Amino acid sequence: MTTYIDSHAHLADPAFDADRDAVIQRARLTGAAAIVCIGESLASAQRAATVAARYPGFVWHTAGVHPHDAADFVAERDLPEIREHVANGAVAIGECGLDYHYDHSPRDRQIAAFGGQLALARELDRPVVVHTREAEPDTLAMVREAAASGVRGVLHCYTGSIGLAEAAIEGGWYVSFSGIVTFKKWTDEALLRLVPDDRLLVESDSPYLAPVPHRGKRNEPAWVSFTVARLAAVRGVDAAALGVSTAANTRRLFGLA
Repeated sequence: MTTYIDSHAHLADPAFDADRDAVIQRARLTGAAAIVCIGESLASAQRAATVAARYPGFVWHTAGVHPHDAADFVAERDLPEIREHVANGAVAIGECGLDYHYDHSPRDRQIAAFGGQLALARELDRPVVVHTREAEPDTLAMVREAAASGVRGVLHCYTGSIGLAEAAIEGGWYVSFSGIVTFKKWTDEALLRLVPDDRLLVESDSPYLAPVPHRGKRNEPAWVSFTVARLAAVRGVDAAALGVSTAANTRRLFGLA
């Protein structure tokens, strides 16, 4: 059994409403030491806080506004609510960032929402959980500026370029990989070897992106062990040791007890 921490799970998603307790129990039985439950909207952040309160010391939550929802972001209304979540135990701000693949929100609104949350992270000295897709130039510029001002964070479910990963790492940030790295279409093994041992995180991004051999099913934190095994094989290290080191990295980034 491999010890790990799922650094990014949407446990508050309705997909888990029928069997959330069983999902969390399966995660424990497969070696999960903790799960970070992501609040990707203010509504989901409230649900994530409720889930975390049910499993104190095992489930932790975050609060933020996803780029898909940035069109409705109002700084004067939303940032104080995120601030309140942090005051009540949220370990990070996000999931926030930029997504130019779907463009569900205008890009200028995405930049404004991301920038506001980065500024709040700096003010509150909390890490950020960053989503980026097909938005590398703007993400790179904003991450570099934030890192230079002392903001720390993680590029979650990373599938981007080596260049963006290197810039984040140079700025003291972390890079997290999901079950995507187990897919047959994944060929960038150099990227999996690039991230230093002390900056590497693992995640499920559940209920999405179930790893092989469960691809196509509803994902859950118990299956992070397949991602750990894949990363360990590519990096030429023991899976148990990689699980322990990524768990330590997750605790360090989010300040988990």
